[in-house]
Amino acid sequence: MVAFGGGHGLSASLEALRRVTDDLTAVVTVADDGGSSGRLRAELGALPPGDLRMALAALAGDDDWGRLWADLAQHRFGGDGSLSGHPVGNLIITALADQLGEPVAALDMVGRLLGAAGRVLPVATEPLEIVADVVGLDPDDPGAPVEVRGQVAVATTAGRVVAVRVEPPEPPACVEAVQAVMEADWVVLGPGSWFTSVIPHLLVPEMTKAITGSRARRVVALNLSPQAGETDGFSPETHLEVLAAHAPDLELDVVIADRSAVPEGERGLRDAAKGFGAILVIADVALGDGTPRHDPERLAAVYRDIFTNHGGDAAWR
Repeated sequence: MVAFGGGHGLSASLEALRRVTDDLTAVVTVADDGGSSGRLRAELGALPPGDLRMALAALAGDDDWGRLWADLAQHRFGGDGSLSGHPVGNLIITALADQLGEPVAALDMVGRLLGAAGRVLPVATEPLEIVADVVGLDPDDPGAPVEVRGQVAVATTAGRVVAVRVEPPEPPACVEAVQAVMEADWVVLGPGSWFTSVIPHLLVPEMTKAITGSRARRVVALNLSPQAGETDGFSPETHLEVLAAHAPDLELDVVIADRSAVPEGERGLRDAAKGFGAILVIADVALGDGTPRHDPERLAAVYRDIFTNHGGDAAWR
């Protein structure tokens, strides 16, 4: 299995998938420009380590050793000094990459330290910048697109994102991540911030070619609700429509949606999934506590059913 994403969405996906497979690779976006990651990126030219750290913590071993190191990696310094706001894991990943001269080796080393139940890789070997076209920001012409740069700015915009791209436009994909996709049985996209954590993977040409050209079956796990700023007002089918607009060659096998997120008569969503060549699976995958978070156990049960019942030959697609 190869899971794509970043941040809390990818963590939820990994916590579910690790219950289903012992051969798991996380491929993580590297466009974060805020907080500790933004500082390390600006000061050292490092790959932003925050989403990579969170993925490693989600895969950390279930024993005392794994939990201890995962907690330490997630520990964030307080105070007002130069270390304030930096998680320990961000510093370890950045320091090892500097010492070893290669980010993949550093991530593998941290994975060993945490006893990770899988591998964590960056989608690209250099930091990406997300650039979005956003409408609703120009008071004189609300329909005119305005360019917004940077992951944080795009994720928190007061306007409506209509398209995103990355710079550089043809970044070097991580070779190991491409190889993992080519060898995978299943590729999972989402859940996560749609324009800043999910779609950017499909804007790295070498990775897009691997995803669309590999024998792997492809699953999209939709978010439980629109994200303030980034996808305000989006219906579940709108998420699929913008995915298709950014990756027109992408075919899917399964789209997963939570029952509570699908309106009465899900015809529009089912049709949108069919446009990708996919079936729609509606299930209870939310935590059920009122927060827009996936329940790892419930999501794992859905993945297990999909991987067991829909893992046939190419005729499935």
